[in-house]
Amino acid sequence: MYKIEEPIYFYFLAIIPIIIVFFLLILWWKKRTQKKFSSPELLAKLAPNYSPFKSTLKLTFFLIGISFLIISLTNPKMGTKLKTVKREGVDVVFALDVSKSMLAEDIAPNRLEKSKQIISKIIDRLGSDRVGIIIYAGNSYPLLPITTDHAAGKMFLQNANPDMVSSQGTAINEALNLAKTYYNNDEQTNRFLIIISDGEDHQEETKQIAQNIANEGVKVYTVGVGSEKGSPIPIKLNGSLIGYKKDRKGETVITQRKAKILQEIADIANGSYIDGNKTDKPVTSISDIIANAQKSEFETKQFSDYKDQFQWFLGIGLLFLILDIFLFDRKTKWLKKIDLFNEEVKK
Repeated sequence: MYKIEEPIYFYFLAIIPIIIVFFLLILWWKKRTQKKFSSPELLAKLAPNYSPFKSTLKLTFFLIGISFLIISLTNPKMGTKLKTVKREGVDVVFALDVSKSMLAEDIAPNRLEKSKQIISKIIDRLGSDRVGIIIYAGNSYPLLPITTDHAAGKMFLQNANPDMVSSQGTAINEALNLAKTYYNNDEQTNRFLIIISDGEDHQEETKQIAQNIANEGVKVYTVGVGSEKGSPIPIKLNGSLIGYKKDRKGETVITQRKAKILQEIADIANGSYIDGNKTDKPVTSISDIIANAQKSEFETKQFSDYKDQFQWFLGIGLLFLILDIFLFDRKTKWLKKIDLFNEEVKK
């Protein structure tokens, strides 16, 4: 396992595009200046050994070298020793709805981003509890296996979007079925499943599956996002609005929050429904429930010793910078002698 000691130095990578732009400007200025004094044919005769490819290659080596030097400044570390640690906590699995309807903007910035904010803030308040994340729409997908690595959970969460699920819809039953596989039945921990959705579920068997998972000891809490009034589903291209989703009749689709469905699922599964349109309410409620739950002891493995790896990146960076220094703009003589395409006319 790797970790970065000083991630702030990654900001220095912003210098790379600046160098590229600067190189292109100089190249443009050179060509513009050269045209004032001579034709391209005359320039080719005056400087027959000049190689544009070599210039580009030199820049590539320089940029690679600078990139590796910057990475070395962040001091990457690799875990070298695993140890078993005993913890007390509960298992919390989040099931995040990533269907297209979650892109509706009836709550700012939209339903999906609001849901991510809620999950992220709850994770921040967890102690040594384990966390897992499921995303679902027409089917479900395990985004993060259950783990004590909360930072990884938040990182994976930020990437969740509708394109990650192969079919669209809102099949909560798919998330419930997948959630069953997340919990280890041999460990007597309190188990929680937090479903965050707009509730537009169209599966009749959802309630029965919720009942089954409750019988296995999992408490299900549902968080509803969106308004009952509803909102159109925006279609965007490169961040710009190009229209709204329409049905087969060509009419704009209005998606509404179905709080009743989420309420029924929570009631069946010994949990409760929470309005998620205001971030603080579900974060505080769920965090308090988890904090007051009976904790069970479990074992987990984690890296205890980390070894610096910056020297490898430093060495590679210096190697590329040295190559850049000794690489000239002239054509390579021995390559000029090779007639790869039989271009020489035999006399």
